Amino acid sequence: MHGLPARVFGATLLTALLIGVKLSAEPVPVRHPQGSAHGFLAVKTIEGTRIATGDATQIVDGDRITSRVTFRFIDGSTDEDITVFSQTGVFRLISDHHIQRGPSFPKPIDVLIDALTGQVTSRVQDGKVRQDHLDLPPDISNGLPPNLLMNVLPTKPETKLSFVAPTEKPRLIHVSVKPAGEVPFMIGGTQRKAVDFVLHVELGGLTGLVAPLIGKQPPDYHIWIFPGPSPAFIREEGPLYEGGPVWRIEQISPEFPR
Repeated sequence: MHGLPARVFGATLLTALLIGVKLSAEPVPVRHPQGSAHGFLAVKTIEGTRIATGDATQIVDGDRITSRVTFRFIDGSTDEDITVFSQTGVFRLISDHHIQRGPSFPKPIDVLIDALTGQVTSRVQDGKVRQDHLDLPPDISNGLPPNLLMNVLPTKPETKLSFVAPTEKPRLIHVSVKPAGEVPFMIGGTQRKAVDFVLHVELGGLTGLVAPLIGKQPPDYHIWIFPGPSPAFIREEGPLYEGGPVWRIEQISPEFPR
């Protein structure tokens, strides 16, 4: 499943107390160009109970890649993220459209980010449409973390990324990404090792000092990447919405009836 993005992180930065700090960040260079692909994913609780299954696809049109990740939950909820990006030299987001609705999501979202114009369109619960404009940096990364991390050297101490947090009033936030060492996993009885990347939301000013004390610091997110000449996404952990439980996204294999 080389190149397929499983997406927890793009929609989990949902806290109105986030205050972005100005960090030095640049787009991630393309080391492993992304291609057409189709994979199958599951969302599980930390205890291992499967609560959703889904598809992750990528379609190539010239230098433009359209990635779609769709999860269908047992309770009827859906989570869909459609990300369009380019990969000429560096990865650049073109647009990201994220929709969450159903019982699993206390606050449904429908947010479209146009990274070329900075326009953020949000459909709120009463059906109204809100338009906001943000001055977006070239490293804006909504919907892209797994693809980006397959192109980050495991030896790089830290990578800075920017995101639009789809709060009631969308705002720009910054995230620090650091490798936290290797984690063993098994494939058909053979042990392999993945790099555990930790994504930490940077809070600035007074909020950064107070948030951990009042329980408002967002939890760190983890994305495991199998390194090498053809990197692969292995696993991702984090809440899918603000204040939600930590869920796990993993690849799954087809099952055939006997």
